[in-house]
Amino acid sequence: MADEHIPSPQASAVVTGGNAAVAAISYLIDYAQRTILFWDVMRQRGNGYRDHMAMAVPHVLDYAAELVVDGRTLERPVNYGLVRIVPPEGVEIDPKRRPFVVVDPRAGHGPGIGGFKADSEIGVALAAGHPCYFVGFLPDPMPGQTIEDIARAEAVFLQAVIDRHPEADGKPCVVGNCQAGWAVMMLAAVAPELFGPIIVAGSPLSYWTGQSGLNPMRYTGGLLGGSWLTAFTSDLGHGRFDGAWLVQNFENLNPANTVWKKPYNLYANVDDEAPKYLGFERWWGGHVNLNADEMQFIVDELFVGNKLAAGEVRSSTGTAIDLRNIRSPIVVFCSKGDNITPPQQALGWILQLYDDVDEIRSYGQTIVYAVHESVGHLGIFVSGGVARKEHGEFASNIDLVDVLPPGLYEAVFVPKTGDTLNPDLAHGDWVMRCEARTLDDIRRLGGNTADDDRRFATVARMSEVNLALYKTFAQPMVRAMVTAPMAEAMYRLHPLRLQYELVSDANPFAAPLAAAADWVRQHRRPADPDNPFLAWQDRVSEQIVAGLDAWRDWRDGASEAVFQAVFGSPFVQAFYGVDPQSEAPLRRAGKSALHRELVERRIAELHDKIPVGGLREAVVRAIVYVGLPRASVDERGFEMVRRIRSASEKTRAVPLAEFKALLREQFFMLLIDPEAAVAAIPSLLPDDPAARAEGLAIIRQALSACGEPTGEMETRLRRVVRMFGGEAGPSLTVVPREATVREAS
Repeated sequence: MADEHIPSPQASAVVTGGNAAVAAISYLIDYAQRTILFWDVMRQRGNGYRDHMAMAVPHVLDYAAELVVDGRTLERPVNYGLVRIVPPEGVEIDPKRRPFVVVDPRAGHGPGIGGFKADSEIGVALAAGHPCYFVGFLPDPMPGQTIEDIARAEAVFLQAVIDRHPEADGKPCVVGNCQAGWAVMMLAAVAPELFGPIIVAGSPLSYWTGQSGLNPMRYTGGLLGGSWLTAFTSDLGHGRFDGAWLVQNFENLNPANTVWKKPYNLYANVDDEAPKYLGFERWWGGHVNLNADEMQFIVDELFVGNKLAAGEVRSSTGTAIDLRNIRSPIVVFCSKGDNITPPQQALGWILQLYDDVDEIRSYGQTIVYAVHESVGHLGIFVSGGVARKEHGEFASNIDLVDVLPPGLYEAVFVPKTGDTLNPDLAHGDWVMRCEARTLDDIRRLGGNTADDDRRFATVARMSEVNLALYKTFAQPMVRAMVTAPMAEAMYRLHPLRLQYELVSDANPFAAPLAAAADWVRQHRRPADPDNPFLAWQDRVSEQIVAGLDAWRDWRDGASEAVFQAVFGSPFVQAFYGVDPQSEAPLRRAGKSALHRELVERRIAELHDKIPVGGLREAVVRAIVYVGLPRASVDERGFEMVRRIRSASEKTRAVPLAEFKALLREQFFMLLIDPEAAVAAIPSLLPDDPAARAEGLAIIRQALSACGEPTGEMETRLRRVVRMFGGEAGPSLTVVPREATVREAS
């Protein structure tokens, strides 16, 4: 409780004195007026809902867009489409920068949250000069469409983007929000050639994983008896799964916010809060639908089955979807404040796929993760602060992510201050640094024990049994009873949908609200901020929130206890075919003997190439060698390399993909045989002293952009300087940009 909300002794004296009646009357007038204004905002919300759902293509994008590909026209039609975002006036787009493609989740809500406002994923990508595209969808699926059909359509979309940008310096960066994240990852595993860097924001990929006492949503499948309820709900919809049920699941997670905090915040600040509230509700209330088969796949294969990271999801042709086939860098953005996709579910797949960082490197994979401390699930996509910081930094530095050596990194954001070295080399108000991490850093975030894995494996088996029983004995009867008109009536009477319809101009009893609200706005008399009744009002609100939070905590604790007791029972586990004594993880991706053979062959090839190359290879190898002890890559160092590369015509001609391959080769050589790789540098250098001096200047500037090399780095740099025939000067300060350009040219 903030002190400013507690009435002072003086204020209390006023209340108990002759002015008490004045304060009370002022508050009651304000209370009555806010009540009328509140319900008028609810009426506007209902009207907005009706207008939104009447649109041919409902969305909440804050940008103009041009249709590029309509998924309904494809061989296997889907209700998805690709649009090009029209840059706002004053925003300049660099046609040579890789395009961004933002894919929104179809998890109960309509599309557009990725471009909901100026400070959004699309907004920061446009500000960084990238062409932007958006993948959205219509409220109703095409008959018979499947998750695989959507993946095929998105492959067509990405190819269309690639074809439209032949001069772009790299394949598209694809952003997958929430459930779109796992869809993007699945497609990237089977069509890696279509992707540049992949950003998955708030995306669940490891569905069983979590921490005891937190994240109760993962227990829902077991407590409801598995996925039979999904089939039953789809049958009640006559083959259509109503996305409003998914939204209701989200709202049930935090009843205090749903029932009280959100409406109370509007009521308490109704004079100022209405536009923001109505803008968000336009998206939150735009419910969309899925086909029965789509939703059943999601629940059976992912949410309950947890098969994605284990490589057990298969296409219609029988091809296993192995996330290790992804060749693009993967950026995972998650938050400790996210109770829908906590960090364990966003990052646990890494532990399921790889034994250590060396195995990540053996697949040529680069994974960067960023963990926010507090923002909630929706804040990952909606928060302007998150967009300006995390999303903005990734958009500005996406080429840095693309050329990072293979491995596991955490993105760290440091505010730019007056003491920041070379601030002009960092974009925006933050300096992004990618620090090397190990799998133990992921494990320290928390996760499952072997007991937890057995419980969830038991739920998966039980779900298969219950679904088979439902399909055999109940489904024929349910489908025979539910007619199309009956399904439509239940659809329209869903509580979440009904709350919008009832408080709108469609209800004649709501008609007087508009006139009453207009009168109140003309005669508005808000209570003084120091009115003690306002403080008491806040006190009452906080008590209500505390009570609802206590109920939520009891409910979640009881749910977890029941789940653990039932599915932790050795009898129940054995009944469903799960070994109660097993200590081995039950969902791990298999290892490939062929992959090990290919890695050994590649190691031999790289070892043979150690003495091969010229000045370019020597410079890159030296930069990697000297920088390894720092165990991080700073955006300022990359920006310096980028400036040097763009300053000279001969270096500018080197495509980013070629530079990326060169960097990775040199990095792997230093991992395979570091001493031989370093000892070979002199043999790569030309005899021309001027060329050597130019290469040494590039090394110095790239390494000193984020701080003078010290310790082991300084020792390594002196060794490199001797190899290049230079002298180790007392300072490695970065020279001005103009001098850099002249020297590189």
